[in-house]
Amino acid sequence: MKDETKVVTTNRKAFHEYHILERFEAGLNLVGSEVKSLREGRANLKDSYAVIREGEVFLIGMHIGPYSHTGYSGHESYRERKLLLNRQEIRKLNRSVSNKGNTIVPLSVYFKGGWAKVEIALAKGKHTYDKRKSLIEKDRKRAMERELKEKKVI
Repeated sequence: MKDETKVVTTNRKAFHEYHILERFEAGLNLVGSEVKSLREGRANLKDSYAVIREGEVFLIGMHIGPYSHTGYSGHESYRERKLLLNRQEIRKLNRSVSNKGNTIVPLSVYFKGGWAKVEIALAKGKHTYDKRKSLIEKDRKRAMERELKEKKVI
């Protein structure tokens, strides 16, 4: 049986703000109404990050909106959520984050085989000149694609 992945949300800002060094896949420790809300697509990774505390990794700042059919006892939208990683991955992240300028950012949230997963990355912050350079390259690439498309049409 092939694992089917359904992407719920992505953190597009992370690719603009950071150099992605290494990616990891982690499980999410969620409450039932959070899972149902994720299936509805009510999630946002803007301004979220991960921290390592006492040998465990927590995702902070991720917003999961309230489930549409829940009663008065829903879930807290901005609570800390534990990430499920194995010990070796946590050690590797902990060593890397201790270097100045490195951080852990979530890239996307998705369902894989019915399980909610988050793709996190070890990242290093970009300087403003790096951001400008990447924007210029992006515009240049877009212009080349546009020219190629026009040549094919004519």
